[in-house]
Formats: sequence, C-alpha cells, structure tokens
Amino acid sequence: MSQFNSLSVTELNELHQTLQEKYNAFKGQGLKLDMSRGKPSSQQLDLSNGMLDVLTSEDSQKAADGTDVRNYGGLDGLPETKQFFAEILEVRPEEIIIGGNSSLNMMHDTIARALFHGVPGSEKPWSALPKVKFLCPSPGYDRHFAICELFNIEMIIVDVTEEGPDMDLVEKLVKEDEAIKGIWCVPKYSNPEGITYSDEVVDRLAKMETKAIDFRIFWDDAYTIHHLTDTPDQLKNILSTCKEVGTEDRVFIFTSTSKVTFAGSGIGVMAASETNIKYTQKLLSFQTIGPDKINQLRHLKFFKNQENLAEHMRKHAELIKPKFDIVLNTLEAELAGSGIASWKKPNGGYFISFNTLEGCAKKVVSMAKEAGVTLTGAGATFPYGKDPEDRNIRIAPTFPSLEELQKAVDVFCLCVKIASIEKLIAEQ
Repeated sequence: MSQFNSLSVTELNELHQTLQEKYNAFKGQGLKLDMSRGKPSSQQLDLSNGMLDVLTSEDSQKAADGTDVRNYGGLDGLPETKQFFAEILEVRPEEIIIGGNSSLNMMHDTIARALFHGVPGSEKPWSALPKVKFLCPSPGYDRHFAICELFNIEMIIVDVTEEGPDMDLVEKLVKEDEAIKGIWCVPKYSNPEGITYSDEVVDRLAKMETKAIDFRIFWDDAYTIHHLTDTPDQLKNILSTCKEVGTEDRVFIFTSTSKVTFAGSGIGVMAASETNIKYTQKLLSFQTIGPDKINQLRHLKFFKNQENLAEHMRKHAELIKPKFDIVLNTLEAELAGSGIASWKKPNGGYFISFNTLEGCAKKVVSMAKEAGVTLTGAGATFPYGKDPEDRNIRIAPTFPSLEELQKAVDVFCLCVKIASIEKLIAEQ
C-alpha cells in the first residue's frame, strides 16, 4: 500500500469518497459487534464445564489436611491450592495467599490496606502522607489506573519500551521522590502492548534505589500461562531476583484463573515475601473468615496437576489464536506500508495494541461505534483516560465469533483510513 502522506489532496479526497461509501454500507447493516473487553468466548468457558461436575454430594468434602471445605477457616487457602499456584508462580507455598474469585479485588484491597495501615517498613499509613504517587507504565491496564483514581493516588506516566517500562525514568523518579510508593506492572504479555519484561528490566526493578522505604511493585502476572504459540515468552522470577539483592519485601505478585476457567468464578492469588504475607494475613483476619474453599477444591479436582493445566491452556490457544490471526492478517493486508498505523504482534495474552496517527484514536473509536462496532474507549490505556497523543487503541479479539470479528476488523480498518485521510487533508 502507498504511503498516505505521499498522496496529493486530490488523490486523498478521491480515496476518502470511496472509503466513505464502504463505511456507509457497513452503517446500513445495523451491526452490533463488541471488541471492547478482553472477555473469554462462550467456547472458552465451555472448556471448563467439567468443573461443574467434579464435586457431588457423594464426594468427600475434605481437603488433604482434613479441612472441611464447607466450613469456616482456611484464611490463606487450602495447602494443596497454595502448592498448586506456588508451582505456577515459582514461589514457595508459604509465600502464597489464595483469595476470592478476582485478583483485581486483591490488588484493590492491598492498596486499601496500605492506605489505612501502611505496609511492612512504613513509618505511617499511606493515607496519612501529604501525597501518594504511583508510576503507571502506559499504555497500560485501565482498571489499575481506576484504582489509583478511586483512592486519589497521583499517577505518573512512564513510557513502555519493547523490554518493559522506561527504566532510566523509573529509576530517576523513585530515587528522587519519597511520595512515589508503587508501580503497576503487567510483566508478561502486557495489557495492551503484549510485551514481556526483559531480564534486565526485572533486575533493575529489584535492585533500584528508592527514596520511599516502603515502595512496592504491584506485579500483575495475569497472563503468565496465556500463551498463543508453542514458543512462549520467558519471564524472570521477580521475587527470587528481589531476594538475591535483599529487596524481597518490595513486590506483591498477583494472578488468577479468571480467564483460565470461569471468568466470574475463578481463584485470585497473591504471592509475596513471608513478611508481607504474614502482615497481610493479620489484616485479612479482620476482613474475612476465609475464601471459597469449595471452589478451590473444584479447581484442584478438575486440573489435578500442572500437565493437565498446560493442556487446558493449549485448548484456549487453539480457540483464540485464529482470532488474533484474523486481526493481525487484516491489519497487515489493509494498513501495512500506509504510514498511518502501527501495531504489536503479541506472543500471548488477550490484546493487540494499535496506534493511529497522532490525534486520530478518538475519531476512529467514535466512527466505529457509529457503524456498530464497540471498541475500548480511546485514552482508556492511560491514566485518567487521557492519551497525551490520542493515538492508542486496545483491540480485544477473544469474545466475538470469527465471522463477527472479521467484519469488526474490516470496519475498524476503514475507520482508521478515513480518520487518517481527514487529518492529512486538514494539514495540507
């Protein structure tokens, strides 16, 4: 495809008219297509239907240590559940807390506890300080940013590189500003960029000098087993790395089975140093009598071992990789070489990060909506919902059917072209 910026105004206008006719034809179809959230499809959810049958009234309702899963207790999870997730996250069972159905809920509560009580090493609760700030690698996860906004935590944008957050800037900021108490990280197949942090980035995060003695890394390892290929990315273990340099209390790790089994009935997990775990357990004892141990037992009986889990995730990949291929192949066919767009090709995770020309993302999202295609709001991947360059759009391919997805991406590419042409014409 020719570079759009090499076309004359006349050529741009002619192309605009042709594309507008195609766009109007789509508008006339009354489409209702949704690529706004990274939700599993019904076919993906069906993969776990067997979990509904693994526990019956005739089965033993007791865990390996004799705990009756129907009763109170088990504040930090069943021992075998902790062992299962310790193997996934490459930590020790003593460094695990099993929560409810959502890791996002555990992140929210971890920050809330820090605001009310501080964390180990805090001189006072974070809420007693004049200001609390978090570093936010961007584009990033909108729900992380929403938690900060809810608690009035000031967010500082940090650019994301091919290897992770811009560590030169991160190191400079945390060394100078005591108010910076944390950083959000989605270290593997990041949301939405799809990149995995390099070993060097992990090392620098672990050993960097921070002015705040109670600085924390919120390590949202949501996609740790969500691979799209047989050659998955490798992520260095952050907790082990921190231990090597004496900063093991620096990191809180989170994951869940929300996109592994049932999105509304998964298992949330937090891993951290034993100091952080014991501190959290103490505060949790005032909050709950214990998580849903029946759900933990269901998961354990369904998977049994890591090999079965890996096979289960391969089945997920078989369902969603063709959807990623549709998006990526269509972008390549329609926009490659145009000079008006760029995108990432992830090796796993749930999203594709797409960049328009500066100042065009909101226009693209608005046009797509008018044609019946719902996208994640432009700006959602940045703190306060404001993309400084108005160019990033998060594409979520997993939920629609293959047919719906193809049509949605066709509409999307049309919108990108039209919005770009209008910008180029206005500039000439």
